[in-house]
Amino acid sequence: MSDFPALRDVEGRLEAKNKDLALLFEEAGPEYDMKKVSSFSDPLKTARSLKEEIDALGQERDDLLAVKKAADYSRSLSSREGEQEEKQRSEKAEYKSLGESFMDSIAVKGKMGPVGPTAHLDVDFKSLFDTVTGWTPETTRTGKVVDFATRPVQVTDIFPTGSTQQQAVVYMEETTFTNAAAETAEAGTFPEAALGLIEKSSPVRKTAVWLPITDEQLEDEEHARGYVNRRLPFMLKQRLDGQLLNGNGTAPNLRGVLNVVGIQTHAKGADPIPDAVRKAMTKVRVTGRAMPDNIVMHSNDWQEVRLLRTADGIYIWGSPSETGEARMWGLPVVENDVIVEGTALVGDFGNYSELTSRRGIDVQITNSHADFFINGKQAVRADVRCALVVYRPTAFCTVTGI
Repeated sequence: MSDFPALRDVEGRLEAKNKDLALLFEEAGPEYDMKKVSSFSDPLKTARSLKEEIDALGQERDDLLAVKKAADYSRSLSSREGEQEEKQRSEKAEYKSLGESFMDSIAVKGKMGPVGPTAHLDVDFKSLFDTVTGWTPETTRTGKVVDFATRPVQVTDIFPTGSTQQQAVVYMEETTFTNAAAETAEAGTFPEAALGLIEKSSPVRKTAVWLPITDEQLEDEEHARGYVNRRLPFMLKQRLDGQLLNGNGTAPNLRGVLNVVGIQTHAKGADPIPDAVRKAMTKVRVTGRAMPDNIVMHSNDWQEVRLLRTADGIYIWGSPSETGEARMWGLPVVENDVIVEGTALVGDFGNYSELTSRRGIDVQITNSHADFFINGKQAVRADVRCALVVYRPTAFCTVTGI
């Protein structure tokens, strides 16, 4: 160490402090009885003081060794570097703090019990440095958002769509049709026919929703705007999906198919579900003069059909090992939980219903609502305006009592 006086000085002082500590332990004896110590006026206070000084000198020595290591490295990059590092590690290992010396002492090892040593030495050990007192491990979100478990859009897709530029869809319905066509003799009188029309109207209704959100949420989280722009339109679509079947027609509600005056109905009675559905299809064909294209049925009711078996236990709608096609009498079954359980709807949706939009979904944002401007908030709103038209009520038939 002759080429590093500062390190030699620290080593000397560290050796002296260790000798003082060794003398104190020697006088205290194997039981660490501080009352036996005569070389120090206050043994406990001296022990704590020596611990602090030895720890400080040890840290200083480590720092100087690091400096020396850097200096040696800069002088030579030869194989001597590995030998010098090993020597420095060996020198560093020679130093033991008071805590290490205490735990390695015979007195402590002799006093080890089920919960640790019982030697009487008042040493102020530091608290554990863990993820509570130190750093909490850093984690980063994946960016995936798991949506709330709510009903998806289920029946909207079976309705044809159109558009209008007015506040209502107005059309003419033929209410009188007398076909007097007949074979007529030469110079005979032509049979007289009769036709009658009536104006019908389906009003455009608005479905709307809004959400308050802070400036900071929109500015600081890049996903916030996209998330809101996705969820608000979904809320509108979900509400509209329910209105298409169940709306009561009282403003501002749409009038859903199930509440349209004039649709047909058929009671299941003692028939199996497939038989009752077939009879409803026949009513749509014969009375409604339409071609049914969809069967709307609650998921629980469709389950009853899917589980139907023959007398010898064969599943009619396919083996349980297969998904099974959701069709009945050649028509797709729209499985959903919009329609009330126990009722099915058969209809010619393609030809005699229409979801007409006055304006598609519109999303706007402003801070001019109430005190939002001075409180740093934004109001995000979304709405859609549309009408549901059922052109021929008899083209639809419910099956009740399923």
